[in-house]
Amino acid sequence: MNDIGKIGWFDLTVTDASAIRDFYSKVVGWKSQDVSMGEYQDFNMTMPESGEPAAGICHARGGNAELPSQWLIYITVADVDKSAELCRENGGAVIVGPKSMGDGKFCVIEDPNGSVAALYQSG
Repeated sequence: MNDIGKIGWFDLTVTDASAIRDFYSKVVGWKSQDVSMGEYQDFNMTMPESGEPAAGICHARGGNAELPSQWLIYITVADVDKSAELCRENGGAVIVGPKSMGDGKFCVIEDPNGSVAALYQSG
């Protein structure tokens, strides 16, 4: 529970994730690891020297088809369903979810200003 409120991950969703993967590999030195999405691959980008995960680069397909092309932060919350409800009650909108993701759940929200973020609850 110590991570509640922390930005825990970053994803970039784009139409051509392979080209953008190559761009960031050349520009910042990230290495990539394939992440199977069934019929296609998304990418886990890792730090060049340590190999630690840095960010995800995803195709705008499947579960990401509804997401805008942009960097998306994932903020850790205690209860995604409750946070989604509070988002709506406070003038925001829920764009995607809540949905299961691995052992956890997530949703994508839009705040009253139009900014987008994901909320993530670990399993």
